[in-house]
Amino acid sequence: MPNSVNKSRIFLSPPHMSGNEKKYIKEAFDTNWIAPLGPNVDAFEKEIAHYAGVNEAVAVSSGTAAIHLALSLLGVKKGDKVFCSSLTFIASANPIIYQGAEPVFIDSEPETWNMSPEALERAFQDAVFEGTLPKAVIVVNLYGQSAKMDEIAGICDQYQVPIIEDAAESLGSTYKGKASGTFGKFGIYSFNGNKIITTSSGGMLVSNDTEALRKARFLATQARDPAPHYQHSQIGFNYRLSNILAGVGRAQLEVLDQRIAARRTIFKRYFDTLGHLHGFTFMPELVGTYSNRWLSTLTINEKAAGVSVKELLHVLSEENIEARPVWKPLHLQPVFQGIKYYPHNNSVSEQLFKNGICLPSGSNMTEEDQFRVINCIKDTVMHKKSNQKVV
Repeated sequence: MPNSVNKSRIFLSPPHMSGNEKKYIKEAFDTNWIAPLGPNVDAFEKEIAHYAGVNEAVAVSSGTAAIHLALSLLGVKKGDKVFCSSLTFIASANPIIYQGAEPVFIDSEPETWNMSPEALERAFQDAVFEGTLPKAVIVVNLYGQSAKMDEIAGICDQYQVPIIEDAAESLGSTYKGKASGTFGKFGIYSFNGNKIITTSSGGMLVSNDTEALRKARFLATQARDPAPHYQHSQIGFNYRLSNILAGVGRAQLEVLDQRIAARRTIFKRYFDTLGHLHGFTFMPELVGTYSNRWLSTLTINEKAAGVSVKELLHVLSEENIEARPVWKPLHLQPVFQGIKYYPHNNSVSEQLFKNGICLPSGSNMTEEDQFRVINCIKDTVMHKKSNQKVV
């Protein structure tokens, strides 16, 4: 069996620097723009807005901060409800709690692994019956794959409820030729250290509503009133991105398309070498969409494959290879116990969590390292099957 002795660590999705980041950081130091805000922030916002094809963008300290600002701008408050994808990282839902509101979790559907329009429609029908529509719907584009935005937007438009599109993982992806993150009232991107491009930590709030984003800047800078002294008429947040980190982001954005191409190549290599194995089913790419393939993910049918996700994760770990299960659905998280949940049919998100695995997908992963992962998986499957035959 595999042995990790003296084998270098293969990470799931490490940062990948272009080398040009130092130029923008040096400019910040040379001009003494060290404090938050500055020329790099202004330029990064304009460059992201141009890339995504929206009117404006606001650079903030994290994707979570961007979601929180979006909810604040929509007037979400205590007692309100917000519909949210269940199969996602908890940061998608935590800002709902920050506002004192209540999340309602919506299941995934199998063609995108994202929010189920059928489950969403049932949630809206119940909300109408109860006489309380949600204040917003947070749609997550998982692992770079866009949700079924036509269907979801159609439902939300029917009930006149705004969408916050959580595109934290899908910068550079498209849906019918339009950029991920631009279908809702607000869109958000994340530049966390593991994302397709990074500013170490950081995020972006985007919208075509320039007046709303003007207010977002105000709220993100401690809601300081225009006065010669420090005066505050409402509660704000310390959410702005630093000028130094924005410089990192500018250099990263320059190579985003290259990073997407690299990740798609990595996905294809996994698919071509592992997709034929019995019980292995890779995350689909919906017709009319283009995924950045931030992470290469698949499901494993234990009965057909002869190996479980748990076993495979253990073997990969022994080989010093980082892999992870698919996100644990939020409706199963202890902190959200008792929160209402609308399944698709047989709770797609629970099946994906049970059978899903994320493989190393970093754009700087070498072909040699990827074949280390591939061969480890193949060897494990063959070893299990040979043992089963002996038994």
